[in-house]
Amino acid sequence: MSRRDSLLAALVASIWGFNFVVIDWGMAADSSDEVPALLFLALRFTVVVVPAIFLLPKPDVPWRVILAVGAFMSLGQFAFLYTAMAAGMPAGLAGLVLQAQVVLTIVIAAAVLRERPTPAQVAGVALGAAGLVVVGLGRGGHVPLLALSLCLVAALLWAIGNVVSRASGATGGLALTVWSAVVVPVPLVLLSLVIDGPDGLSQAVDAFGWQAALSTLYTAGLASLVGYGIFNGLLSRNPSAAVVPWILLVPPVAMGSAWLLLDERPSAGELVGGAILVLGVLVALRPPASAARLGVRRTAARDAGERGADAASGEVGRPLVDLVEGAERR
Repeated sequence: MSRRDSLLAALVASIWGFNFVVIDWGMAADSSDEVPALLFLALRFTVVVVPAIFLLPKPDVPWRVILAVGAFMSLGQFAFLYTAMAAGMPAGLAGLVLQAQVVLTIVIAAAVLRERPTPAQVAGVALGAAGLVVVGLGRGGHVPLLALSLCLVAALLWAIGNVVSRASGATGGLALTVWSAVVVPVPLVLLSLVIDGPDGLSQAVDAFGWQAALSTLYTAGLASLVGYGIFNGLLSRNPSAAVVPWILLVPPVAMGSAWLLLDERPSAGELVGGAILVLGVLVALRPPASAARLGVRRTAARDAGERGADAASGEVGRPLVDLVEGAERR
C-alpha cells in the first residue's frame, strides 16, 4: 500500500472506532432523557438511504440477497448493538466485542459453505473464543451480562450477513450497504412502537437535540457512506490482506476514545481478553504462505504490465498479468 492509502486506511479505522462513542453520545443527548435506541437507529439508516439510493446503481444481485444482507448486517446487527449499548454496554468494549464477527464468520462459512479453514484460521478462532471468555469472566461490574450477550448476538448477525454476501458473490460494497439499508427503518419504527409504546415517539422528539442530530450525521454520513466509500476504494487498489488488518485499529480507537471522553475505564480482564481476541483476529486474517507468495508475484506482474503498457499502448506485459491471475483463480 502507498503512504496515502495507509493514511486513508488509518482514517477509516479511526472513524469507525470513534463511531461507538458518537452513538452513545447521541442516544444520551439529553441528561434527563434518552432517545429510544431503535428509533435512533431507524433515523440513522433513513439518512443512509436518502439521498444515496438515488445516486448509486442497484447492485447486480437478486433482491433476496439485498434483503438478506440488510436483514442481518444492517437491521439485525445494529438493532442488537444499539440495544446492547442502551442496556449498559460500554462504547469502547462494544467496539472490541463486535470484532468477534471475524472468527464467527470463519466458523459459519466452514459449516454452511463447506469452506475448509486454514490452520491459522483455526488457531485464530480458538484464540478469539478464549479472548471472549476472558472478557466475559473479567468484565467489570459496570457491564451487565445481558448487554454483553446482546453485543455478541450483533457480532453473530454480522457474521451471518458476511456469509450471505460471500455466498452470493455480491460486489460493490457501498451500493450494497445503501440498498440493503432500505429494509431497516420501517421494521425498527414498528418494533419501537411495540417495545417503547406511543410515548417512545414523543420521548424521541423531546430528547432529540443538536447532539443527536450531529451523532446521526456522523454515523450515517461519515461512518456508513464516507467510511465504506473509502474502504471499498482501498480494496479496489490493494490486496485484501493489506487492507483488512487495518480494521484491528477500531477496538483501540473505540476503547481509547471512550476512556478519554466517556471516562469508561476497562477492567484488567477486559484488556487482557481484548488483547487475546485481537490477536486471534490477526492470526485468522494471516494469509497462507502460498497465497502470500502468489500475491507478491501478482503485484510484481501487474507493475510490469503497467510499465509495459506505458511503452506499447497497453499490450506489452499484460500476458504475464493474465497468467498470474489465472493461476490465482485455479
